[in-house]
Amino acid sequence: MLAAPIAVAPPATIFENAQVKVLRTLERPHVKGKFHEHQLNRVMVYLQAGQQRFEYQDGRKPAIFDWQAGVVKWSVPEGMHAPETISNQPFNIIEVELKTPGTGKTIVAPLDPPKVDPKHYKIEFENGQVRVLRAHMGPREKTPVHAHSLNRVTVFLTGQNVRAISPDGKVAIMQHKAGDVTWSTPQTHREENLNDAPFEVVAIEIKN
Repeated sequence: MLAAPIAVAPPATIFENAQVKVLRTLERPHVKGKFHEHQLNRVMVYLQAGQQRFEYQDGRKPAIFDWQAGVVKWSVPEGMHAPETISNQPFNIIEVELKTPGTGKTIVAPLDPPKVDPKHYKIEFENGQVRVLRAHMGPREKTPVHAHSLNRVTVFLTGQNVRAISPDGKVAIMQHKAGDVTWSTPQTHREENLNDAPFEVVAIEIKN
């Protein structure tokens, strides 16, 4: 008797609001998905490494993609396609669907993180809808005061155990596991990594 084909698990919605829909997709090895298409621009965060083969319904040649753990990609609608994971281990993708067209404005806040703290904050890419930051803190490192001026989706690439101190002296201990995803609003603070291990996140700032 032939074994039944392994079903492709549908993406799981983590949260949704007026600006974004955030999903987690588990890509299983050697499972081919059905042809489908996406209607919105997306930011893709690959939590683990994996390799995929994409087939396209419009006659384009199949393409092979070799994703690395922690990589972030901009993805636009590209028609009907069917992915297949051709590597031997499952991997997770965080997909941030953007519901609004964006303002296209450049961020010029005086306490903008990559401006006041380029050691810890780097710009991955920026366009009219989003700016994507990668923050990396070494063990026990601290940041200067900085301000997040936009709503943002934060994807935790490592575990978090961070002390945040606001300008009025209020202290918050922020803890998350690797793979967690959160929605945050504008805030000003300085931070301290309380762990003896590096801390890394990707922040997708929404230009609305």
